[in-house]
Amino acid sequence: MAVPYELIYYTGVPGLGEHVRLILEEAGAVYTDTRSLPMDECRKVVTSYLADDTLISQGNPPYYAPPLLKHGELIISQTSNILLYLGPKLGLAGSQENDVYRVNALALTALDGLSNEVHDSHHPISGELSYEVQKEESLRRCKEWVTTRLPKHLGYWQKVLDSDKRSPGSWLFGSAFTYADLVLFHCLDGVQYNFPKAMGQAKSSGKYDRVFQLWEAVKARPNIAAYLGSERRQKYDWGTYQYYAVNDVDLYK
Repeated sequence: MAVPYELIYYTGVPGLGEHVRLILEEAGAVYTDTRSLPMDECRKVVTSYLADDTLISQGNPPYYAPPLLKHGELIISQTSNILLYLGPKLGLAGSQENDVYRVNALALTALDGLSNEVHDSHHPISGELSYEVQKEESLRRCKEWVTTRLPKHLGYWQKVLDSDKRSPGSWLFGSAFTYADLVLFHCLDGVQYNFPKAMGQAKSSGKYDRVFQLWEAVKARPNIAAYLGSERRQKYDWGTYQYYAVNDVDLYK
């Protein structure tokens, strides 16, 4: 019998743990998720893993923050590291030797530009401070990011999707659907929540048609569509992607 995967992450928002959920859902893998626990209980479980010295005796180092993935006695952290582990096991990392590293490079690019940078738009000074005490800096950052960085990121993904000479198809890796497509989907979805006006303008421009087509195509995949329509899919609120009306700036100056 296959050993189930265990996702250890906070409940209340999709967060970085969502990338792990999406790959497990797409693959139809059996897994448990601390998301299903009441918030207080979930936090206790997560913090207990971070503080549990017994994990070291099993060969696992102390970890800084979730998400964590437990598979048998192995416990690993960092979203991209977890995806790198799961991708080949679930058949979502390409089919050729070394494809997994190419797929991982795409996933890392999406996480850097459309997740980490976006989080810093509403917390530009410090993640430890509330949004309210850095509102002025946040608005300045959002205006700069939306007008300069967002077009660069969308343009890059359009370029990747247009590179059919490598392998024709509708996905980032040509005809092979990989976890990089899932990562980009969630990042685009989060940016849409964070900056709906700018994303609507980007879509209407026609410059990034294949990027938005990929977003829709991932949503339509049977397992993903079923997951998105279920109560397991949490709503955006606090976390990586946060909406503030004053920060919903135009794509064009």
